[in-house]
Amino acid sequence: MDSTSLVTKMPHSNCSSTSFDETIVSSPAATSLGALILTVVFLLGFPGNLFIIWSILARARKQNVLTLLILNLAIADGSLMALTPFFIAYLVMMDWTMGNVMCKILFYLCLVNMYASIHLIMLMSIYRLVSVVWPNRISVITGKRTITRVLAVVWLLIMVASIPALIYREVKCKGNAPGSVCDSFHDKDSEVVLQYTLELVLGFLIPYTIILVSYICILRRIRQTKFRRRIRSEKLILAIVLTFCLFWLPYHVINMVQVAWALFPEGSEKRILLGKIWKRSRAVTSTIAFISSCANPVLYFFAGKSYIRREGLAFMARLFEATGLDSSRKSRMNSQNSRDQDKDAEVVLKDKDADTSTT
Repeated sequence: MDSTSLVTKMPHSNCSSTSFDETIVSSPAATSLGALILTVVFLLGFPGNLFIIWSILARARKQNVLTLLILNLAIADGSLMALTPFFIAYLVMMDWTMGNVMCKILFYLCLVNMYASIHLIMLMSIYRLVSVVWPNRISVITGKRTITRVLAVVWLLIMVASIPALIYREVKCKGNAPGSVCDSFHDKDSEVVLQYTLELVLGFLIPYTIILVSYICILRRIRQTKFRRRIRSEKLILAIVLTFCLFWLPYHVINMVQVAWALFPEGSEKRILLGKIWKRSRAVTSTIAFISSCANPVLYFFAGKSYIRREGLAFMARLFEATGLDSSRKSRMNSQNSRDQDKDAEVVLKDKDADTSTT
């Protein structure tokens, strides 16, 4: 008996005895493409997010609400980029050699990043909504103590919501090849439905619904006011929202496919077909989702390139300061416009009263 068959039949030292014939790292083409994408993402995203953090902490003269949210987003994305070399090694070797504890921790941190990114973007949209639609109340949420408490609560909820990754992630042996794989494994189909439905609802449907409603209200409010010029902060936040949706949508589509797979009975043709789809697509869609963490620095670069010649390395800090000024300026303009409308209404009422008394 050759050494390959011995390795295949004997349990891997880092995995349990349960084996699986097909995993997300079974396809050499998919894993090679994923490793290549992750390498490019790391080279762009890690230094890019570090530069954003440095720009805000060291070069920004004032830290407004939007700047603080962008700082937290860069910290979340930068943390994920720091983990990328582990996943590159995993895809290149097509074997998980870092043990069960690292399997759980690394994928837990990935899920935390996903929730953190979309919920921070949601907070940006809510902040823009309040500043445009209810400018008189913007001072309530712009205090440092208030925004710090909100961010603390959001991070706490995110860390709690990511616990399923610690529960369901596990190292298992491959069934038809040597080595092991770190993947989500469940004893029951109901556990599959619970995990991925939770990710879909908390990580996409609820926050994106709030984002869409916020922007619909913002656009309606802008149409009603005299000041309809587009503002830099709106463009920037909208670009961040669309970019996140573009790169994370395939991941959540595969989540829905896996949920549908779990709902069909064992052995059915639809279950077999859906199983092939999600197993072959999971590595690629997860890798594409990583791109969103390196896309924001690129967006900020193009948004702030007009500042480069004048500000040098501080160009990004000036961009964030300018977006904050746009927000406050827009709030003041809307507030002034509301007061003007109230004054106009008062004048009309006074004219009517005068006409009535004359009659």
